[in-house]
Amino acid sequence: MAAITAAEVHALASLVDELDYYQLLEIPRDVPASGVKRAYYTVTRRLHPDANRDLPGTERELLENVARRVSEAYQVLRDGRRRQAYDAQLATGSGGRIQLAEAEAQAGRAAVEHHMGRTPNGRRYFNLARGDIDRGDLASAQRNLRTALTFESDNAYFKKKLEEVTAALKSAPVRDPFALR
Repeated sequence: MAAITAAEVHALASLVDELDYYQLLEIPRDVPASGVKRAYYTVTRRLHPDANRDLPGTERELLENVARRVSEAYQVLRDGRRRQAYDAQLATGSGGRIQLAEAEAQAGRAAVEHHMGRTPNGRRYFNLARGDIDRGDLASAQRNLRTALTFESDNAYFKKKLEEVTAALKSAPVRDPFALR
């Protein structure tokens, strides 16, 4: 593999902050995780400071910064949750760089929103339904899940829970509400 020249290092160092992670790893956005890994190793072999020991000190430092960005790109793109958060950030046009902690936080928020709801009323009725399920009151759980879905009609998790509760209600024995217990 050919060593990188000092002029290439300067050019790459001046561009590295403008490139997104996909461009740094020289991959398309739809590449699978295995392709990300393969691209990372290919780019690292070419750009790692240890592979370019013959460069003078200032160029080596510049190349170390580039190598750190390449490593950062790999850390984000190899993890599905971080990658989703990064892709969402790119879609909004808010930059080509994301901190790992920020990516984790965004992924965590997305997971909570997925399971607990995005809106206050959606969360409220979903939590009521969870309490109803814990108490075994499936009819109330069904009612509260339907109400939660009026606030978040596109929430797949709420829909799944409603289907589970409805199926459980259909399979449960019918109780006579007027029978003495």
